[in-house]
Amino acid sequence: MSEYVRVCAQSELPQPGRVSEFSVAGRPLCIANAGGEICVLDGVCPHEGGPLGEGTLEQGKVVCPWHAYAYDVHTGQTADDPDLKAQVFAAKVENGEFLVSL
Repeated sequence: MSEYVRVCAQSELPQPGRVSEFSVAGRPLCIANAGGEICVLDGVCPHEGGPLGEGTLEQGKVVCPWHAYAYDVHTGQTADDPDLKAQVFAAKVENGEFLVSL
């Protein structure tokens, strides 16, 4: 069974249409708010290590600021290269705290 760890307070989550970068246990995470749904991806772009949490959210995809690779917030897949996939994490809100399963 996966263990959930605290990322931030629910009030610190990004607004709809935005992404933010958070660090949990030294690991960068990309938190995306896709139309009110909070999605969590690995914060390191699998293409060349760019900071996904500093990217943008476009049509349900997080776009890396370095080379514009776009990753689906639900699957982590990219049309730019079928061999690349960003890791996606389960998350939940409990008692006003945002938690992620690492």
